[in-house]
Amino acid sequence: MVKELRERTGSGMMECKKALVETGGDLELAIEQMRKSGLAKADKKASRIAAEGSIFFSQSADGKTVVMLEVNCETDFVAKGNDFNAFAASVGSAALASKVEELDALMRSPLASGGTLEQARVELVAKIGENINVRRFVRYQSGNGFIGSYLHGSRIGVLVQIDGGDELLGKDIAMHIAASRPEFIAEADVSEQVLKREKEIYSAQAGESGKPADIIEKMVQGRLKKFLGEITLLGQPFVKDPDLNVGKLLRDRRATVVRFDRFEVGEGIAKKTGNFAEEVMAQVKGH
Repeated sequence: MVKELRERTGSGMMECKKALVETGGDLELAIEQMRKSGLAKADKKASRIAAEGSIFFSQSADGKTVVMLEVNCETDFVAKGNDFNAFAASVGSAALASKVEELDALMRSPLASGGTLEQARVELVAKIGENINVRRFVRYQSGNGFIGSYLHGSRIGVLVQIDGGDELLGKDIAMHIAASRPEFIAEADVSEQVLKREKEIYSAQAGESGKPADIIEKMVQGRLKKFLGEITLLGQPFVKDPDLNVGKLLRDRRATVVRFDRFEVGEGIAKKTGNFAEEVMAQVKGH
């Protein structure tokens, strides 16, 4: 019975044995109680920081639709586990089949095995003992163009949609985006707020030189142009050929970039830092 309960719940042997003892050998009641206990455990773990994990891709059979998602956990060890990767694959498949654009709606998607993705996530948290979150996803449909994708290890992923060109160009551009981290496609996409902020900074810096106003203005414009070249995809030197910028590469291939997304595991998540020895001592004192 312990063996059967382990197979059906994925829980440890001692936990299964304890549940069967408490329910007088009632297998179904033991499963129900373990699920309730698991939900409570998962709820306690919900506030813990999950900044590790992996980037995943799911692609339709015809290659016309591609999904990229980030799934987080607390440790790199769990990110390499079969359970974590199987769950991520189920999320990717649901995102591929679904038309939803919001994460909450995606997590309400039903599973063929029963329940929803969110219920599967909560059960996995209870089983593994770490907080697990699906952080974000994007879905690309190529239309008449191509979708370029690139995965660097499991921590950086890029999707880019291009009109014109070919699959190899799409992959090259995706690889470039992974390495060079552009924030925008072209200068026209940079907001006035960003431009104003940078111009004020450069003006203040140049003003300290004591040079005439017209020279200062030229200095500011020069620095602004350099800044735009660094943050825009079209202005960046191509990683495979630094003498050629991406804009010229695309023009030569008669291609345009429609959109791109770059995901990096844990970016923007404030990771908890602390002294390990102090944490151990605090636990010892608590017993």
